[in-house]
Amino acid sequence: MSQPPLVDSFGRIHKNLRISVTDRCNIRCFYCMPEVVKFLPRKDVLTFEEITRLTRIFASSGIERVRLTGGEPLARRGLSDLVGMLKSIDGIREVAATTNGILLADQAGELRRAGLDRLNVSLDTLDPDRFEQITRRKGLEKVIAGIEAAQDAGFTNIRMNAVAIAGLTESDVVPLAKFARQRGLELRFIEFMPLDGDQQWDATSVMTGETIRQLIERAVGPLVTAKRKLASQPAVDYQYADGQGKVGFIDPVSAPFCSACDRVRITAEGKLRNCLFSTEEWNLLELLRGGANDGQILNAIRESIDNKKAGHGIDSKEFERPARAMYQIGG
Repeated sequence: MSQPPLVDSFGRIHKNLRISVTDRCNIRCFYCMPEVVKFLPRKDVLTFEEITRLTRIFASSGIERVRLTGGEPLARRGLSDLVGMLKSIDGIREVAATTNGILLADQAGELRRAGLDRLNVSLDTLDPDRFEQITRRKGLEKVIAGIEAAQDAGFTNIRMNAVAIAGLTESDVVPLAKFARQRGLELRFIEFMPLDGDQQWDATSVMTGETIRQLIERAVGPLVTAKRKLASQPAVDYQYADGQGKVGFIDPVSAPFCSACDRVRITAEGKLRNCLFSTEEWNLLELLRGGANDGQILNAIRESIDNKKAGHGIDSKEFERPARAMYQIGG
């Protein structure tokens, strides 16, 4: 049964649900998690059936797009089965996933056959040594092989996400831009956010989207503003003036985009967060396993949406950093 849309107190209609299917990961990117990690017990993680039920409840109130995150979502066994379950839900128009790409070569075909619509692949550098410095693991060649396998499997709208870190990845900007342009990938640079596991972030480590754009224009070619696909999308997109490729910039620190946010997030253990930087959570897993009906769960979802703030406040003195790191929330 169709329900009223999920509208917060600022009039933002929510249509985008991000679901972390696991907090586990096969690399250790310092901007996301610490080197030594204690992962959730498997019994505390949402089952595929629980994820499907929650998604169906969200879809009844207007959620249209689902993105599977982690941790590393491809580390969750049988992820293609979940994709198929979600694709069967009435009202869900798109199911996408964000991956580090290490396991993608082995799973790209089955994910495509299951109906996965889009892939975002995280890749911050093409330099093997810097890749290991950032991820604290080897595996650059596996990521590149995963991208190639995804394209061979029929994925045509692959995005490559690169976290930009001042003092570390300046020299990676141009090689990444050329790599994406040559291979028909849509590249997006993301400003380093205060969600690192070691809590070493500070404002001086942010390389702004404007800085990156200037680097690309000097070395690759002029960029012109591209039409936004969705008013709520976090990226400001540009295309090369010669028509060969796109670059987007997600600038949550230097240019917050909260006024158009239509996203909510569910962590791997079923906690609902109305903002990536929220300091409050609503325990949907407890409701699911406690026998709550769909109406009671939807009431908790609406309560969360009602309590959503106007913005994350990174750019204000009142900003309070969340206790969780990125891998515990879901990208």
